[in-house]
Formats: sequence, structure tokens, C-alpha cells
Amino acid sequence: MTYDIVLGTAGWGVWHSPDAGKSWLRHRKPFPLNSRIQALAVLPGEPRALVAAGDTGVFRSRDGGASWARVGAAGDLPTVWSLAVDPRDPQTLFAGTRPAAIYRSRDGGATWKRLDAPLATECSIGPAFVTRLLVDPDGRTVWAGVEIDGVFRSRDGGDTWTKVVNGLYDLDVHDMALALTDPPRVYTSTNGELFWSDDRGETWTPIGVKTFWPLPYARGIAVKTDEPRVLFAGCGQMTTGETGGMLRSDDGGQSWRSLPLPARPNATMWGLATHPADAGRIVAFSLFGEVYVTEDAGESWRKIAREFGEIRAAAWLPA
Repeated sequence: MTYDIVLGTAGWGVWHSPDAGKSWLRHRKPFPLNSRIQALAVLPGEPRALVAAGDTGVFRSRDGGASWARVGAAGDLPTVWSLAVDPRDPQTLFAGTRPAAIYRSRDGGATWKRLDAPLATECSIGPAFVTRLLVDPDGRTVWAGVEIDGVFRSRDGGDTWTKVVNGLYDLDVHDMALALTDPPRVYTSTNGELFWSDDRGETWTPIGVKTFWPLPYARGIAVKTDEPRVLFAGCGQMTTGETGGMLRSDDGGQSWRSLPLPARPNATMWGLATHPADAGRIVAFSLFGEVYVTEDAGESWRKIAREFGEIRAAAWLPA
């Protein structure tokens, strides 16, 4: 069993493993020295292709992360914190930046247009930024989560945007996930809560993580790619914290159970990577460089031997 794992890190650019985490290569070219790669997006319909972005531009790989090329020019975008791809058209990309803004490319990232989204540019912690972008399967509905400014929705492919925060009483958005239930359900994790919406963001309902979770800080979330009612979440004590945990819900977030990691994480479990090629495989990482992999949807995990400093994004791709 082999597959590629790609990590985006703060200051060390991109790391790549071609053998499910046994060996690793840090890519130097074309990434400038000390690059912060904070977003990764796998391209639909091209399972070996993905895009990476951060503070030094946008980059593309077509071989599972083994080699990279710059797309466009350095300075085309401010620092990128999130990426999303139109599932119907892999040439249409969305980038969320700091200061908070949303950009769209129709040519695979060669050129970008800033979209007219009324995002706050400043918040209580300084410049606001777009922590998460999602595109519905229809390609028309696009979601943006902003720290600290809530959730925004576009129904016309990004041309116009509306802030949708009715019931979302915590605007410190960390992550978002889309479940293709009937009706579709959108999840939003924040500093201390996880919310869901079944009406395209018109109203939001809190799950109550402080009652159900062992640690109250909500971070990465992901829906199982073949079971839209199954939800995974990473948690911690606070932004960094001294440890973290992984959780699974089989009923859309109504109940939760902790998953058995093989070691005590060194910080908040920051993010999760899934791929429709294998719904049982999840790559999860702590903020401070630990990587855990499950092949059975969270029932058992292995810890990657190598650690990587500060990880900001992860992806896995079928070989």
C-alpha cells in the first residue's frame, strides 16, 4: 500500500513522501527560502495534481507532489491562507488571503481577480484572513470562513457575496466542511464551538462541544467522503496548547467519541486531509509537526516517525 503525502509548513515550504510517510523530501525549488505554504488543494479529475500556496506565490504539481512549478508570478496575490477548486472545472481556483480577501482564477492560477466580498480587513488580533474556502458540487455556491468575521456565501460562483451569521454567535472561524446530505449540511468550527446549517447558511445551530468533547478548542473538521453523516474533528486546549485529540461522530455531530491515537499529541490537532479514492484513510496533523494516519476511518492510527516543525496544511493522493 503506497500513496503520496504532501505537507505545507511555516518556513520550510513543502515536504513530500512518495511512500505513505516512510521517507520524506523537502522541496527547495521552485519554493523561495523560508516559504510559508499554508494551503493545499487537490485538483478534481486529475488525481495526481495539486496546488500549493502561501506567502511566496502559487505552485502546482502534476505528479503527486514529487515535483513543482510556479504558477503565475510572485506577488500576484497577498499571503494565501486557503484554496478551493471548482469541482466541475479544475481551472477555476479560489484563494483566500490575509488581509482578508477572496480571489478567483479562471486559468489554473496564471491570473487572478479580486472578488467583491465585504470582508473585514481588521479584527481583534490584527489583519483578518480567510481560513477556509469551499465550493459546492454545483460550482455556483462558494463558502468563505473568515477569522474573525464569520461566514460568507456566494450563490453565483463568487461574483457576489452575503454574510451569513444568524445563530453563528462565535465569528472566529477556523474550518468548514460540506456534507452532501439531503439537504446539504455545512459545518463551521470556531474557537470554542462547532455549528451546522441545513439551510445554506441562513441559520446556524451549535453542537455544544464543551459538553461532548474532552477538549474545548475546535479546529480541523472533515466529512467522510463516502458517508456524509460521519464527521471527524481535531481539538485541543487552545490555539497551541499542550495536547490535542481526534473525534468522530456517526450522526452528523449529535454524539461523539474520542479516537485512539498511539501517542499523546504535542499540540492541538490542527487539520485533516481526506481523498475520495479511499474514504477510510485520513491524514491528521498537530500544529507543531506531528502527523498521524488512519486507514480504517479512525479506529486505529499510526504516527509518522518524522516531525516537521509547524504544519499548516496536508494532502494525500493515490499513487
